[in-house]
Amino acid sequence: MGFALMSVIELVLVFSLSFFHGDEGVLSTLDGPFKPVTVPLDNSSRGKAVDLSDTDPVVQRVVEGFEPEQISLSLSATYDSVWISWITGEFHIGYNITSLDPKTVASVVQYGMYGLPITDEATGYSLVYNQLYPFECLQNYTSGIIHHVRLTGLMPDTLYQYQCGDPSISAMSDVYYFRTMPVSGPHSYPSRVAVVGDLGLTFNTTSTVDHMISNHPDLVLLVGDVSYANLYLTNGTGSDCYSCSFSQTPIHETYQPRWDYWGRYMQPLVSKVPIMVVEGNHEIEQQAENQTFVAYSSRFAFPSEESGSSSTFYYSFNAGGIHFIMLGAYISYNKPEDQYKWLERDLASVDREATPWLVAAWHPPWYSTYKAHYREAECMRVEMEDILYKYGVDIVFNGHVHAYERSNRVYNYTLDPCGPIYIVVGDGGNREKMAIAHADEAGNCPEPSTTPDEYMGGYCAFNFTSGPAEGKFCWDRQPDYSAYRESSFGHGILEVQNETHALWTWHRNKDMYNLAGDEIYIVRQPDRCPVESGDTTMGALLDQYLEETRKENAIYYISKKMFPYEEKYSPL
Repeated sequence: MGFALMSVIELVLVFSLSFFHGDEGVLSTLDGPFKPVTVPLDNSSRGKAVDLSDTDPVVQRVVEGFEPEQISLSLSATYDSVWISWITGEFHIGYNITSLDPKTVASVVQYGMYGLPITDEATGYSLVYNQLYPFECLQNYTSGIIHHVRLTGLMPDTLYQYQCGDPSISAMSDVYYFRTMPVSGPHSYPSRVAVVGDLGLTFNTTSTVDHMISNHPDLVLLVGDVSYANLYLTNGTGSDCYSCSFSQTPIHETYQPRWDYWGRYMQPLVSKVPIMVVEGNHEIEQQAENQTFVAYSSRFAFPSEESGSSSTFYYSFNAGGIHFIMLGAYISYNKPEDQYKWLERDLASVDREATPWLVAAWHPPWYSTYKAHYREAECMRVEMEDILYKYGVDIVFNGHVHAYERSNRVYNYTLDPCGPIYIVVGDGGNREKMAIAHADEAGNCPEPSTTPDEYMGGYCAFNFTSGPAEGKFCWDRQPDYSAYRESSFGHGILEVQNETHALWTWHRNKDMYNLAGDEIYIVRQPDRCPVESGDTTMGALLDQYLEETRKENAIYYISKKMFPYEEKYSPL
């Protein structure tokens, strides 16, 4: 019986995949490398780059007492576990603040498969963080109670329902839904992964999020710069350019309630679709005793421990046949340090039979041709590019530069058929200016001394020693490695179809929902570009076993594959 059902399912999968895309006119990376393209600037593309005000209804607190708000979902390292996070109680900001006691409210999630009674329960931990300043004139902040609960033992590719809160004081949320990731395997992938960077909380942000929702993502990847709370003073006064407007402040201030506004606005999406975040420079948020990144590390749950990391700045996870590596650009990345050692271990453990696709993400790009942040992360590239190339990373996602750019396959600034595709999506919608100037245009090449990242320090960006730009710090034309660039707000969608083909589309906010500003099939060539791969682990064998046993439920399986966005099954 199991064999017969599996045969029917395989036929259904072949049938559904054959009709999944009819984009015969879409080029693939096999057609490249492509001649560089720059789309002329559309002056209307900046849109309403103005922050939502604190009186906007979508950022208001609508719960009472200790009822949960800012509910969000994130993945663990594997499909059978997820994190549920939320906040209870109100934040306080002022000169004399008193922190809430996390022990006064329990961290409980009640959950179960969709369509069945909610009978399972998990408990987690809670915390409160402070943003404190050693100056009397600045207002301090203390958060509500932040809860993180990890659910384990989940089935793959299954719709679950859940409530979170504290049942002992009748402070539970409404019922929400989420779908687990599929098992890790060469024919098993989330349908759509949304990728966005530098999101913020502007009217452009709302357009970006609306467009993302219309694309029905199974997962959201946010590659740094989340709330932009650090564009504000502690009294709530904001600016497009902090250093321009507030150059005399004794410390770089931040208005922490913007984090709460962001969490409330995003809840309708991220309470149902998992979001995976990596830190950006706007999350630094220095405070007393030189503490940094406290809001970022406190508000989100990360699969750090599950993926062998000791830090919230770098971690990894699987989503079906994709292994994602999230790296920290604002923590030491040198070879003798912990992050690099962790990266070596993680890459060596990846089984490319189970997870053929290897995707990396961090905030500042290595390959961007815009004047803004030009070659700022060169020291990180020098330290880490070789190992990513050695293990055959397929795609790299970055933010930081407020524009869109897609590279040809590149390694060490040279076109290479086995190098990754680098994609910059720092155009999510923040209130800072759009990146427009290109470093290769006359008069735009920055002085080399101005390019090192201020936070990490170090200087590695010397003149090119070979190739068309030999002896120069910038090219005098759009570099060969830059395939497509455009200044416009938007987001991207990654649709992995099998072990060798993935469709990448970039969607501009100014377009209709169903249009793509840029699209290409990214094609892996494992025969041409062999890579080092980890051994099949017991975990991967277990995944295969569970995948086979799950196929016995043929009606459910077929309906999900044929109609993945049927209202009955879709979290959105």
